Amino acid sequence: MYNLDIATIAVLAANIIVSFKGFNDTFFFDRYKFSIGAIKSGQKERMLTSGFLHVDLAHLFFNMFTLYFFANVVINWFGQTQFLIIYFVSLLAGSLLALFFHKDEPYYSAVGASGAVTGILYAAILLQPDMQLALMFIPIPLPAYILGIGYLLYSIYGMKSRLGNIGHTAHFGGAIGGYITTLIFMPSLLRTDTVMVLLLALPIILLFILAKMGKLN
Repeated sequence: MYNLDIATIAVLAANIIVSFKGFNDTFFFDRYKFSIGAIKSGQKERMLTSGFLHVDLAHLFFNMFTLYFFANVVINWFGQTQFLIIYFVSLLAGSLLALFFHKDEPYYSAVGASGAVTGILYAAILLQPDMQLALMFIPIPLPAYILGIGYLLYSIYGMKSRLGNIGHTAHFGGAIGGYITTLIFMPSLLRTDTVMVLLLALPIILLFILAKMGKLN
């Protein structure tokens, strides 16, 4: 049986409690969601609180289900404190990147733990790049690093094309947060897994090249 660490349980519980409050209280949801206009007017706490709200039960379940599978990888390597640091750094990194890319869109809003969860996912991939993962539409298990890189390339495409009602920018920001924080906690990876560190950095470098060239507008 998959044993949940107390830190994972705490994060899951916080997301569930806050999300259900938002499901049943429109004022609460609107007050604490990510909103460019409100954040620029001074409500900076939304950059954190929005990460615990979700649109509906399916949105909440998908994020918590992903966290359920990858949290223990990070905790087993780093412990509870570093896991929580990676989680919250990734959450805020997702919000900061969304704020940067959508700063001129006052009505842009978003909710969800996707940035934080993607940060944990990318940290787990960096720590164990050869673990095998399979998706529902890709039944053949693939090395985690291939799916991680592919996911970020898809996020770039989603950011450029505004694909679906999905916060691709927050996902990407979360991955950057997880990647950088993991390397800060374990800089030896730069020496022991140099090729993998560079491979996982490629989508991040590509994002900023495209942004510099104005190709994401």
